[in-house]
Amino acid sequence: MTAKTAKFYIPSLDGMRTIAFLIVFLSHLGSSVAAQMGPDVTDVGTKILEKVPGGFGVTVFFFLSGYLITTLLRREHDRSSKIDFKKFYMRRVLRIWPPFYVVLFLGIGTSFLVGFYSDFDGLHLKAFLSQVFHYCNYHNIEFTNKYMALGTEVYWSLAVEEHFYLMFPLLYVLLRKLGIGSSQQALVFLYICLLVLIWRCLLVFGMGAGYDRIFYATDARVDSILFGCILAVYGNPALEQDRQISERNLKYILLPLGFALILISLFVRADVFRNTLRYSIQGIALFPIFIAAIRYPDWWLFKPLNWGWMRFLGVLSYSLYLIHFMVIKTLVLVMPNLGLPVTGVLSLSISLALSYAVYRFAEIPAAKIKKKFSSH
Repeated sequence: MTAKTAKFYIPSLDGMRTIAFLIVFLSHLGSSVAAQMGPDVTDVGTKILEKVPGGFGVTVFFFLSGYLITTLLRREHDRSSKIDFKKFYMRRVLRIWPPFYVVLFLGIGTSFLVGFYSDFDGLHLKAFLSQVFHYCNYHNIEFTNKYMALGTEVYWSLAVEEHFYLMFPLLYVLLRKLGIGSSQQALVFLYICLLVLIWRCLLVFGMGAGYDRIFYATDARVDSILFGCILAVYGNPALEQDRQISERNLKYILLPLGFALILISLFVRADVFRNTLRYSIQGIALFPIFIAAIRYPDWWLFKPLNWGWMRFLGVLSYSLYLIHFMVIKTLVLVMPNLGLPVTGVLSLSISLALSYAVYRFAEIPAAKIKKKFSSH
């Protein structure tokens, strides 16, 4: 697969999307059922799922997004020596906005239907507008997410991405116009990641910032996307044939080290660590995982990523991500005594059905229009 290839598709990435979604889904399932049960949760399964690191699933989505979109930008610039910004932003709009607004209004309607909204006051309106105009991550920091429509709290991560991609293509083109090579581009992005880490430390140690300020804010989270951008510009396993890391070293040294770093980042629970170093460590740890998954898709560890149903769920993952929390919360609200297994099976089944409908009637029509703005 080279930069000149007309059709660009990496099946393993759909499998990665599925893994990321399932992490988020299980986390939200556990936390929602636990919240319904109250402080005296005795169910072992619920206790386990409540500890699933949903935030890490979002970090994987961020890394994947940075890698894929920067790879596409790189291929376009390699081919035509420029980036068509109009086409880029139109592709983003047509990819993100149709499902985004369909599910948002579905969430509003569901909230009224099941009695989650007894009224729609000024705080609810502010929350809604923050989602419509893509700044709900900062709204979450100020007001928490309790005024948002049922299950639409997940929209914060879309706001982070929208802010990032508003500016990043301009930076990337500037670097290319200045004749800065791929290794130097990676260093620039790495320096920015370091600055974000320093900024997180200043927020925590100098300003007493808490978890929400760090977790939701674009200025404290963009490095999770930038790490993926670094892989796209330097050592990209989908574009560069010169393998700087041997198969043995990658599979049996760097890959286990990556998994070990992720486990450390998840098991160290100190607030200071979680709000400063955790996202940097996770971003670094994802490098060997993504490189190996893309380079060796037929290896036993990554074969499941390329199974048909895994790839299919990956195709639906965006709509699934938007819808699933609303479904879980609705089931817990209207049928609180279902228990964890039934709630899990029902919520996943309903989420799949709804996400396929959104994919069929919103994403596919938008994708047909999007082809007019293709960079290929």
